[in-house]
Amino acid sequence: MNDAPAGDLLPKLTGKISPDRIRLMRAPRPPHGLIEKFKRIPDATSVVADVMDELGITGAIGASVLKPTLPNASIVGPALTVRNIMQRDHVYETARNHVNRMAEFEAHNLALPGDVVVIDGVAGISNMGGISAQTGKRQGEAGAIVFGGIRDVGHSRRVEYPLWATEITPVTGKWRIETVEINGDIQIAGIRVSPGDIVVADETGVCFIPIARAAEVLERALAKAAFEHEKCGAIDAGTAVADLPSRE
Repeated sequence: MNDAPAGDLLPKLTGKISPDRIRLMRAPRPPHGLIEKFKRIPDATSVVADVMDELGITGAIGASVLKPTLPNASIVGPALTVRNIMQRDHVYETARNHVNRMAEFEAHNLALPGDVVVIDGVAGISNMGGISAQTGKRQGEAGAIVFGGIRDVGHSRRVEYPLWATEITPVTGKWRIETVEINGDIQIAGIRVSPGDIVVADETGVCFIPIARAAEVLERALAKAAFEHEKCGAIDAGTAVADLPSRE
């Protein structure tokens, strides 16, 4: 377990996961102003996905795979990663003995305002429920991305906690799932996501930007967004289609 930055007051751990399974106590922080500038980009995932193509970066996933639960939701923030697997024992035994090894609450406990919880989860089972979502909202998280199931969608909507997930199911994970790592590298739809990578999510999908490339992606994305704004203005002004500005 790595120490947090100097001067960062760490919370008391919940004990839901062994401390040696927490690779970083805090997800790396983005450069000052970077998140706010990404938030200025309209239709952000489409713009960012285009730029990532140009730079040879893989990291865009469509909303047909990671489905948003809130209409018009749009978030940007650093990833706080969680990895879940199935428990070995049969659910009837774990439920009877109340063996709950889920630890996304430890992720909420460690989250800083603006973090995005990204869960490499288990299919067909809920990796995050309504009380968990409400806790994340209280902690000031931007939202969560779950490659796997979630439940209590009405609850998360009521507290306005944005979620993107591959599945929705009432089947609880608390007797079925074991959280084996927090703030390590994970895989989301075949894309490697590291703690601190920049997450951009909206109704069109989700983009994961490696933190080492984020400033480069941002610069190009802002330029592309400015060009598209200019082109839309020309369309509104009645410019002939053949005379519209083009970068291609």
